[in-house]
Amino acid sequence: MKFPENIVEIAAFQPDYLGFIFYEKSPRNFDNKIPELDKSIQKVGVFVDASFEEIEKKVNQYKLDLVQLHGDESPGFCSKIETNLVKVIKSFSIDNQFNFKDLEKYKSNCSYYLFDTKGANYGGNGTSFDWQLLAQYNLDKPYFLSGGIGTESITELKEFLKKDYAKNCTAIDLNSQFETEPGLKKPGTLKLFLQNLKE
Repeated sequence: MKFPENIVEIAAFQPDYLGFIFYEKSPRNFDNKIPELDKSIQKVGVFVDASFEEIEKKVNQYKLDLVQLHGDESPGFCSKIETNLVKVIKSFSIDNQFNFKDLEKYKSNCSYYLFDTKGANYGGNGTSFDWQLLAQYNLDKPYFLSGGIGTESITELKEFLKKDYAKNCTAIDLNSQFETEPGLKKPGTLKLFLQNLKE
């Protein structure tokens, strides 16, 4: 999210999480004021290889509930955030070559994994990876599913969520496919998608 009025519009749908990107190279970089939100909505700060001090500053400034780490952060760094600040969502870029054994070393250092599509950017590539690859995921840690999910994904998404390997999928990350410009979400399209998903 980027624009205060739009944040209020989307918050009306009672999402579990709203994300705010704190990465200056991103067109969605957030440097605004977060409007008052319902206590049930958790604020997630997204960072890419930021220092502990920078993350701590943003967590305190915006009263973030979680941080999503999208860079090459080490297990030790994730543990430091998780122990001293807030829960960590550690992102991994997935393609056909991804080794799911690499997740093991982060298992006790974060609360969630996030699986995104491997691409040129740190997230925000707007495309989906082959979700069947998650059949190789055999850990109990809950994960967020991300990467190019849009209105045309609804049938495939419903089928995916029935799979045994989707049992730990705790959240769906909806972003670029619901935007008119970076950070500006389309309320009508998003509302319809959420209704369809719940059906």
